[in-house]
Amino acid sequence: MSRRHPVRTVLVGLPLVVMLTFATLISLWLAGVQVPGASAARWFTLTKTANADYTPSPTSPVFILIIGNDGRGNEQVTRGDAIHLIGVNPALHQATILDIPRDTGMNIPGHGIDKVNASHTFGGPRLQADTIGATVGVQIPYVIDTGFDGFTGMIDDLGGLTVNVPIPMKDAFSGADFQPGPQKLDGHQALAYARNRHQFPTGDLNRSENQGYLILQALAQFRAENTGPIKTLTLLADLGRHTQLEGIGLKDLYALGRLGLSIDPAAVRNVVIPVGSGTGTRLALTPAAAGLFKDFADDGVLETH
Repeated sequence: MSRRHPVRTVLVGLPLVVMLTFATLISLWLAGVQVPGASAARWFTLTKTANADYTPSPTSPVFILIIGNDGRGNEQVTRGDAIHLIGVNPALHQATILDIPRDTGMNIPGHGIDKVNASHTFGGPRLQADTIGATVGVQIPYVIDTGFDGFTGMIDDLGGLTVNVPIPMKDAFSGADFQPGPQKLDGHQALAYARNRHQFPTGDLNRSENQGYLILQALAQFRAENTGPIKTLTLLADLGRHTQLEGIGLKDLYALGRLGLSIDPAAVRNVVIPVGSGTGTRLALTPAAAGLFKDFADDGVLETH
């Protein structure tokens, strides 16, 4: 009868022990238990919508709404101004970001036609998801919502975000002041980049596209720095301890994190929805929007647009 090698046994068991430790820490953070070294600052809220029946699947597309609201400090009533609907197709390993200008007119359930950002004021992220889902023709099971403080805190804690600034950016309103070229932005600089619109002829359309670009850059950075199961768990733990969960559990959070990291940013389209002038300062969807939404809704990927 052969004897087991003690060193080999330890080495084989170590990865499992480490993974279980990380899983335990994540569970504690998500349960609200204060873990040494864990920050209590909240970056964003992750909400599972009331009418969602989505179950993570390797073959079914999923639609996730990302909202940057205009909240500062402890403001409770806010507008959902930075709006991006992401369709992810796990089977094709492709995704599409639909950038939605905040002034786009949509039918808000119970409130009639108004700017889409007002739906967040009337009913928070769930109503904004219902509004956009009904307009685009998809069910949105998950909403990620963040304000000014959450956005800057996340970027700073992750060590900044590297972007390639395409043109000189100078805007006194947002605080954007960048020369062209690759550079690493801290939280406040990234927020200024995301809010810059006054220098662009098309204003919010350019801003919405730039915000989609920031999402892609963040995904690229996450993928580059968090390869393998251990680093993935570390990243999810870092995100989890800063996240307020609404109607969602650890299993969903882990599945979403793994799904996001599985998509190559090069396989993601970033598209501003077609809008034109409408009533007053409200933008109107153009006739081209219907075809784009149909193309997007069937599998989360734009094949003909």
